[in-house]
Amino acid sequence: MLASIPSPSANGLHVGPLSFHFYGLCYVVGITAAVILTRRLWREKGGDPDLVYTVALWGVPAGIIGGRLYHDVTSWNEVQHNWYGWLAIWQGGLGIWGGIAGGFLGGLIPLRQHRVSVTRFMDAVAPGLLVAQAIGRVGNYFNQELFGGPTNLPWALQISPAHRPTGYLGYATFHPTFLYELIWDLALAAALVWLIRHRQIRAPGIFALYVTGYSAFRIFEELLRVDPAHHILGERLNFWVASLLTLAGFAWFLYTQRAGRTAAGQAREPPLTEPPQGDIA
Repeated sequence: MLASIPSPSANGLHVGPLSFHFYGLCYVVGITAAVILTRRLWREKGGDPDLVYTVALWGVPAGIIGGRLYHDVTSWNEVQHNWYGWLAIWQGGLGIWGGIAGGFLGGLIPLRQHRVSVTRFMDAVAPGLLVAQAIGRVGNYFNQELFGGPTNLPWALQISPAHRPTGYLGYATFHPTFLYELIWDLALAAALVWLIRHRQIRAPGIFALYVTGYSAFRIFEELLRVDPAHHILGERLNFWVASLLTLAGFAWFLYTQRAGRTAAGQAREPPLTEPPQGDIA
């Protein structure tokens, strides 16, 4: 083969007695980038950028737990049989949809406390989520996991024999699905930022497009991947999840835009803050 992406020589580093996994470091960098981008977009909407820190303090831990629980439920056979196996995120195994659900529930608490429009905040956070996911996928590269089938393309990814799944030991290079998703996520994030700044889209239309666009790509990605997974009707479980979310996200987007039109046909944006509940005039 004339060219290929080499497999990493290590999946972490040691500093004295401490050990740092690149997988975890990628998530730290990704979350930081997401917070920075969300602060900027939320400020442009007229919101308090410091609120993003508060939401992150609630949403990030809840998202990590939700992502791990999704993995535990959908890939239970891969969970180590010890007391901490269900929470061993440093070894990989975070389901993005569980992470989004957990992060939403966690972030909902401070948003409600500050009476901020949840739907408008969801739109501001959507591009940052994609950036975090793109950077987080680099962690899969260091773990040599979640790659696609064998290929001889110039950008093929070398996988060491110890990380090749059963039935693929005779192949040396595979589709770098981490790279495919990284490129797609960053491109979709840029598109959503452009829409936020140049088009009138009623909230949470941007978030609905995030769900639609990311899930549509996952359909393609799930058709490539060869890592162990549970199958339904011959296709991977997450293929069906992605298919349902693509349809649901697109329907959600259409509903939000039609329901939020003014008589003049323009999108009517919900207020940035919600009125106090139960006040007596």
